[in-house]
Amino acid sequence: MPDNDAPTMDVHLTPDEMADQLAADAREGLTADEKWIPPTWFYDDLGCDLFDQITRLPEYYPTRTERSILAAEAGSIVERAQPGTVVELGSGTSEKTTILLDATDEAGLLERFVPFDVSQSTISDAMHRLSDRYDDVSFHGVVGDFRTHLGDVLAASQNGSPRLVVFLGGTIGNFRPDERLRFHQEVAKGLGPDDRFLLGTDLVKETDRLEAAYDDASGVTAAFNKNVLSVMNRELGADFDPANFTHISRWSPEHQRIEMRLRSELDQQVAVDELDLAIEFDLGEELLTEISCKFTPEQIRDELAEVGLAVDEQFTDSADDFLVTLARAS
Repeated sequence: MPDNDAPTMDVHLTPDEMADQLAADAREGLTADEKWIPPTWFYDDLGCDLFDQITRLPEYYPTRTERSILAAEAGSIVERAQPGTVVELGSGTSEKTTILLDATDEAGLLERFVPFDVSQSTISDAMHRLSDRYDDVSFHGVVGDFRTHLGDVLAASQNGSPRLVVFLGGTIGNFRPDERLRFHQEVAKGLGPDDRFLLGTDLVKETDRLEAAYDDASGVTAAFNKNVLSVMNRELGADFDPANFTHISRWSPEHQRIEMRLRSELDQQVAVDELDLAIEFDLGEELLTEISCKFTPEQIRDELAEVGLAVDEQFTDSADDFLVTLARAS
């Protein structure tokens, strides 16, 4: 049995607060001139299962490519960062991060792991699984939302040892430019001189490959996209009929991003009882559900430099499909 203490948890986002945030997001997004809903609400239990299936699809290269980079470069990353504490933002199951944790543990450095996500149960399951893997390592989870609780996790993870703050999966691409700027500013503000920031980003490439990655032939991504309608039906008393919407994946060269949308296949009205709303959709009208921005290495350097973060090193795969950047406060 491991010698570490039982995992602990800070909860900054309760189920009631999550319900309130969903209601606020739905009210704002569904009543906008161009309708939208944040991708945060994809990830109920079914959504998490569908996304796990997506990561294993032949068309969806980001997960396996990022994992291959981490497997090849984890030793170099740990040698540069020398972390006693690993902090994972948007941790989920922490599957890929285990590669970094193993390398840190093998170097005799790993003291503490701090996962941060919106799902308390997902964090708890990951911490208990990992506590069986690493002796003499403490685990402290933080439940919260990037938009309001990023500073909390960075404060909670300080314990005097150098930290490696990890944000993987290309999730930064789901943020609009102003949201990325605020996120990077918050990270920069929370880093000490001995800390490092590790960021995973998808790179610009051929349009056909990008669109296929978000519109697979087997229809898993379409089911994942439509699941957000089922979430609003269950949580907000809406009456969306997913069969009345078509999944769309489209590259926007102007914004250098994939846009996932749901297109209405008829003129229809959707009731959202909990919000006392009746939402009109015209034939062909689209609901924006996710953006996934793609980058160049130079762009990442520039965006980090703008907030006072200097790049130590950038790692990519042989096809230059994906990028992992290690940075520090300058």
